[in-house]
Amino acid sequence: MWPLIIVSFMLYFEPCYQQFPRLCSTREALRAKECCPLWEGDGSACGASSGRGFCRDVEVSDQPDGPQFPFAGLDDREKWPLVFYNRTCQCAGNFMGFNCADCKFGYFGVNCNEKRESLRRNIFHLSRAERIRLVSYLNLAKQTVSRDYVVATGTYREMENGSNPMFADVSVYDVFVWMHYYVSRNALLGGPRNVWTDVDFAHWAPAFLPWHRVYLLHWEHEIRKLTGDTSFTIPYWDWRDAQGCDVCTDELMGDRSPQDPSLLSPGSVFSSWRVLCSRAEDYNDRGVLCDAREEGPLRRNPGNHNRNVVPRLPTSTEVEFTLSLTNYDTGTMDRSANMSFRNTLEGFGDPQTGLGNSSRMGMHAALHVFMNGSMSSVQGSANDPIFLLHHAFVDSIYEEWLRRHRPSPSQYPESNAPIGHNSEYHMVPFLPLHRNREYFISSKDLGYEYSHLLDANQRLAESIRPYLEELQAVWPWLLLAGLCGGIVVVAVAIASLTAKRRYRGTPWPNVSRWKNLFALPERQPLICSSDTVETSQRNYQTAM
Repeated sequence: MWPLIIVSFMLYFEPCYQQFPRLCSTREALRAKECCPLWEGDGSACGASSGRGFCRDVEVSDQPDGPQFPFAGLDDREKWPLVFYNRTCQCAGNFMGFNCADCKFGYFGVNCNEKRESLRRNIFHLSRAERIRLVSYLNLAKQTVSRDYVVATGTYREMENGSNPMFADVSVYDVFVWMHYYVSRNALLGGPRNVWTDVDFAHWAPAFLPWHRVYLLHWEHEIRKLTGDTSFTIPYWDWRDAQGCDVCTDELMGDRSPQDPSLLSPGSVFSSWRVLCSRAEDYNDRGVLCDAREEGPLRRNPGNHNRNVVPRLPTSTEVEFTLSLTNYDTGTMDRSANMSFRNTLEGFGDPQTGLGNSSRMGMHAALHVFMNGSMSSVQGSANDPIFLLHHAFVDSIYEEWLRRHRPSPSQYPESNAPIGHNSEYHMVPFLPLHRNREYFISSKDLGYEYSHLLDANQRLAESIRPYLEELQAVWPWLLLAGLCGGIVVVAVAIASLTAKRRYRGTPWPNVSRWKNLFALPERQPLICSSDTVETSQRNYQTAM
C-alpha cells in the first residue's frame, strides 16, 4: 500500500522535460521555425546571458543516404529538424537541453562541472525497496502529464506549415512511447495506404544502437528530474539462457492474468495501463499519424509466439558469437548486412553464422517476438515497461563490444547508410539535437557503467549488496532482540546468585528421597559380565 501513497505524494513534484517543447509548439514558433526558449535562470534565450548556449542556425550534413528511401522532401523527419525548426539552442560546455537548462549526460551540479558515475544493475540484484521504487517511478511517469512537452499528431503539411499546430498532451512515460513510434513509423506519401514501409530512422541500420542509447539516457535523466532521485538508474534484464519471462511477476513487470493470458495480472500496477500509437496498420490504412489517444490495455503473452520465427530466447553462446564480430556494420548497412555486429545484435543477422536477412529472428528482435503482445510491434513496443529493461541489456552488449574491439570513429559510416543513420545525422525526433557519431563511444564517457561489466570482485560485491541492505534494514530489530536477550540472561544470573546467597548453609531436602521417587526400575545392569558383552556383540554383528 505504501508505494501507492508514495506515488500519490510524488505527483506534486515538478514534472520532467522531453519533446516537442511546449514553448516551441505555438503558431508563432512554428511560423518562425525557431525553438530557442528562455532559460529561467537569467531570462535569456538558451541562457545566452550566462554563457550556457546560443540560438543558432541548425547545420545538417549533405552526405548521401543509401538507396532504401528513394524520396526527398516528403517526410518531416528528413534532415531533422529543418522541417519544423531551422534555429535551435546550441549549448556550450557541459550544458544541454532544449533551452540549455540541463547538464550533458555524465555531468551534474549548478555549473554542470561535476562528473557523474552511475551504475545500471541487474534487476535481480536490486533490493526489495529498489524494486518497489522502480515500479513506483514507472507508474508515476505514466500518470503524470508532461507540462513542458507535447507530441505531434499531424504532419507539418497538415499543420498548414505551422499555422494550425496539431499537438497533444501525454504523460511523461507516453512522450517516450510516442518518440519510439514517431522515429520508426512508415513514411506517409499522401492518402490512404500510400506509405513507404522500408524506412526507419532508428532501426535496421547503424544508428540502432546509438539512438536507443540516447533514448535510455534521456528517460533516465527525466525520471531523476521528475522524482528528485538523482541516483536512479535503469536496471537491465539479463535474458541470456532464460527459459521464460522471469521478470514477469507482479513484484516486477507483471504476471499473466488468470482470466486472459494475453493480459496482465490484476495484482500488477501495469494491468491498468493503456497503450497508444500501437496500431500501425490502421494508421497506414487511413494515411495518418497516431493521434496519441488510448488504444486499450497493455498486452503480453510471453512464449506463445510463432516458434518458427523465434525458437527460443538467445543463449550465452549466441551473445558471445555476436560480440566476436569485428565489424560494426557492413555492406548496405541494413537488414541484409553479413558479419555485422550491429545487424546480428539487432536480430536480423543469424547469431550462429552472422549472415544477414535471417529467416529466424535472434538476439534483440527475438525478445520482442517472444513477448507476443505490445512488445512485438516495432512502433508500439515502448508501451511495455519491459522495453526499458530489455534495451538496457542490449546497450550493455553494445558497450561490451566497444570495450573489446575499441573501434576507431571511422568505423561508424559517414555516408550511404539508410536515411537517418549517417554519422552526422541528427537523431529523430530529439530536441536537444544529438548526432549519431556522438554516441559511438563508451558508456563511461557518458557517466554510467553496467554491473556485469565490472571486475570479478566488484561483481561479487554487487551480487551480495541487496542482501546486505536487507540486513541493514533489520539490524536495529536484531540489536534490540540481542539487548533484550542480554537483559534476560543478566536477570537470571542475578536471581541465581541471590538464591545461592539466601540458602547458603541451609540444608537442601533429602536428595536421595527425591531420587528414589522419580527413579525407574533398572531392568538390566549397567555393567555387564564378560559373557553378556560377548553375546551382545555377536548379536549386533548378526543383525548387521
